[in-house]
Amino acid sequence: MTLTINEIIKIVLITFLCSALLVPFIKKIAEYVGALDMPNKRKVHKEPIPRLGGLAIFFSFLLGYMLFAKQNIEMLSILIGSFVVVLTGIIDDIKPLQAKYKFAGQLIAALIVVLYGGISLNDITAFGFYISFTPIVAKILSVIFILGCINCINLIDGLDGLASGISSIYFLTIGIIAMLMGQSVSLDVSLTFIMLGATLGFLIHNFYPAKIFMGDSGSMFLGFIISVIALLGFKNVTFTSFLVPLFVLAIPILDTLFAIIRRILKKQHISEPDKNHLHHQFLNMRFSHRNTVLIIYLIDILFAAASIIYSLKDPLWGQIIYTVLLIIVVWLVTFTDIITPKKPLKKGFEKIKSKISKSKN
Repeated sequence: MTLTINEIIKIVLITFLCSALLVPFIKKIAEYVGALDMPNKRKVHKEPIPRLGGLAIFFSFLLGYMLFAKQNIEMLSILIGSFVVVLTGIIDDIKPLQAKYKFAGQLIAALIVVLYGGISLNDITAFGFYISFTPIVAKILSVIFILGCINCINLIDGLDGLASGISSIYFLTIGIIAMLMGQSVSLDVSLTFIMLGATLGFLIHNFYPAKIFMGDSGSMFLGFIISVIALLGFKNVTFTSFLVPLFVLAIPILDTLFAIIRRILKKQHISEPDKNHLHHQFLNMRFSHRNTVLIIYLIDILFAAASIIYSLKDPLWGQIIYTVLLIIVVWLVTFTDIITPKKPLKKGFEKIKSKISKSKN
């Protein structure tokens, strides 16, 4: 039975209210157990903020599952994987875990979905060619994709409302595409609207100035569900459809890619934190906290709009928007410190300019 507009509104509204109403209670629990994000030289906030906000999203997801989602082997694997990744995040929010233990939890969750649930990318059609992956390759690629999404959302979660806002844009975009293409009956679509309501309900407490952070329990869970929804929609798809979710996730994917390149160039471990992420670059340009988040929302919405246009088979406008976005990305790489520091170059130029002016005098 295809979801109607009224049913979609019902799903989003119920999960939204559940998430929004749960946050104050979870905030008190976080304060009681000491799950606080303490300010330091790498953080933007100036006072301790409760974490564990991701639990509001997770419990709303569970409510949505019980009321609206199909109960099958795929969904059961998603639930088990979710418990693993959220539990890992809760432990890390209370007492930070070493990177290897966090990765182990993420890997276990990914393997449960792929091996037990059978959710994987098996084949795609690209430019007239059919690409079929062997079962082993399909499973390996799917696990890598899940791990990549989890860490992309985890890394982008650096400003109030950033990760939750980008995730909301993703869920809304995938939901719109599914409705326009007449695919509003599948499990990935049900999950999309469940997660849209749950994430928006949390966002009203998390947008600047945030009263609570989602913590790793939230960012890893969002990344996990985003990857699962994408994989569910990748079954027997064209290459264009394969790219749609990736383009919607362009901001966290690019930020993660730039972070990896930046740390390799600096001969640092790729998991070592720094203050050169995309949002830090906008803050360095003297944009306010709120405006930085809104600018990133706008860029992400442009990627989402281009993805919707592509899905509706209007490549010209899609190409125009993607070209504009490519120019923005090239500008960011060229004129900011997102990959390599530009300040030494700027200072060197200023010294040369000063010497020239002195010689003239």
